[in-house]
Amino acid sequence: METQILELDGPAIEANSAALSRILIDSVADGAAISFMAPVSAHEAARFWLETVRPEVEAGHRTVFGARRDGALIGTVQLLTAMPPNQPHRCEIAKMIVHPQARRLGIGRALMTRVLERARELGKTLVTLDTRTGDVAEPLYASVGFEIAGTIPDYAFDPDGRARHATTYMYRRLDERTPA
Repeated sequence: METQILELDGPAIEANSAALSRILIDSVADGAAISFMAPVSAHEAARFWLETVRPEVEAGHRTVFGARRDGALIGTVQLLTAMPPNQPHRCEIAKMIVHPQARRLGIGRALMTRVLERARELGKTLVTLDTRTGDVAEPLYASVGFEIAGTIPDYAFDPDGRARHATTYMYRRLDERTPA
């Protein structure tokens, strides 16, 4: 069972929109804090992938990677590269999502490794991300070289809407001496 990490262009996002939507829907239902409130409808999820993500990919402002295992798409991560004019050296990782049934298999690490490689390929020297403070992904980010920049309390609601959580901002410097 080898995991393949694939770049998803606009047509691939459309072709895989059902699988991408299922990853999003099931992850939010499982408590993932990825900007959506539970329950996420199939229409809302598909609209996100097709109307928000796909145009950004086609415009060259965002790169999407998917993780495929045994023929099924089971994870995804995005690299946001459209930064303000004074930040051409920086990019941001967003929506690092692994389906709940596929976690703890190294898929998140494989996605993070590939997205950091792409950042380096693009000549970026600083990568940022944010995550729910204490989230299960936080140790993964630290293990691939991200450092904590700071925490903001009460940043967003949990997907069930019952409580607000803090968000931790993290960063990683990339240069020619630092392996992705």
